[in-house]
Amino acid sequence: MVKTYRLKDVSQIADEIVLNATSKTILFYGEMGVGKTTLIKEIAKRIGVTEMINSPTFSIVNEYELEKDKLFHFDCYRLESEEEALDFGIEDYLFSNHWNLIEWPERIENLLPEKIIRIELLKNKNGSRTLKKCIVK
Repeated sequence: MVKTYRLKDVSQIADEIVLNATSKTILFYGEMGVGKTTLIKEIAKRIGVTEMINSPTFSIVNEYELEKDKLFHFDCYRLESEEEALDFGIEDYLFSNHWNLIEWPERIENLLPEKIIRIELLKNKNGSRTLKKCIVK
């Protein structure tokens, strides 16, 4: 699936992602400032997060309680190695059967589960975004 959208349409894109999700682990690829966190915030709302959603840039992971589930939002940008991720117990999160929304997943590529949704975001010259979604089973 390839979609081009404007930031004002991000809620609709988030709805589509959640409705068609075949995995609770969603990876977000794209340059800094492309809108990964903005899209994740909208997805989190659609899943049922009611509290303020913040970027986990310094904490690496933020946890949100859902009615019958949890959502973990990762920002792996500051990780210098997969060893660092293992040290804070990332495998416990990834294989918990809860939602895992991961920014900068290329930093932990070898630790990721097999069943994922991969989303690539590109910022276009006219300010719109292009989303490329690839489901990996």
